[in-house]
Amino acid sequence: MALSSNLRGSLFMAAAMASFTVNDTITKAVSAELNIGEILLVRGLVAMVLVAALAWYRDALRSFSVLLIWPVGLRVLGEIGGTLTYLSAIAQIPLANASAIFQALPLVITLGAALVFGEPVGWRRWLAIAAGFIGVLVIVRPGAGGFSQAALLALASVGFCAVRDLATRRIPKELPTVFITLLTTMTVTTAGAVVLVPLGGWRPPSGTALGLLILAAVLILIGYQCIIVSLRTGDISAVAPFRYTALPWAMLTGYLAFGHKPDGPMLAGAAIIVASGLYAFYRERKRDKLRPAATGPGLPPDGL
Repeated sequence: MALSSNLRGSLFMAAAMASFTVNDTITKAVSAELNIGEILLVRGLVAMVLVAALAWYRDALRSFSVLLIWPVGLRVLGEIGGTLTYLSAIAQIPLANASAIFQALPLVITLGAALVFGEPVGWRRWLAIAAGFIGVLVIVRPGAGGFSQAALLALASVGFCAVRDLATRRIPKELPTVFITLLTTMTVTTAGAVVLVPLGGWRPPSGTALGLLILAAVLILIGYQCIIVSLRTGDISAVAPFRYTALPWAMLTGYLAFGHKPDGPMLAGAAIIVASGLYAFYRERKRDKLRPAATGPGLPPDGL
């Protein structure tokens, strides 16, 4: 029975990563027509309607004054920063490169948990964290012809999302998850409206772009619901490693949609990051199976 639950949870995690990756592919395609602010605004308005309806259905609506609670406010700021930097990155570099860099998030969360919360991290996991950052450097290639400032934006997104996820740990448990999701969606959508003018102003989207953004909003919501079902169905030790299925999805969709072929350094760096992340997760679970894993499935920055 446990095996069946873990298998089901793993499939939901893989489905979530597929939803997020297809959303990223759509966003990258639409970015050729619309600026990031407009994408966040249009997609966010659709997502707000969907999430608000879900929150109302689950009787999860609360006062918006909870934004004054510091972990909630910090989480929202982390999500805004992570979303703006990540979408700016994928508009400029191949999806597989951005996705590979983002796989370092669980390692950064482990680092942050040790530095901020004083959580114990053994020398093996410190080595895994160091190896993961070496993998990032292999992909970013500072000083080489493959170096790109957009890759640094993807890395900055990892930092913002680590702040978001660490702050989430301090949010009062009585606040419904779907309401926090609604707050995040509203604030990220507002951020899109704020940066709209500096990034070029409003341009009426074509019917195709509008339809794709509506689909992207639906995919984001599906992805987050799959994450929730996954973590509630299977053991985290079984389902968390399947977050790395985002990488082959990014390679596939990047190739099919844009003709991007991953090069040797990108593949090598991605392999180092994934291996170090899986090892760090293994060591954490072996050390204390009762404590929630810091290297669990960090979520991508998508305004939800």
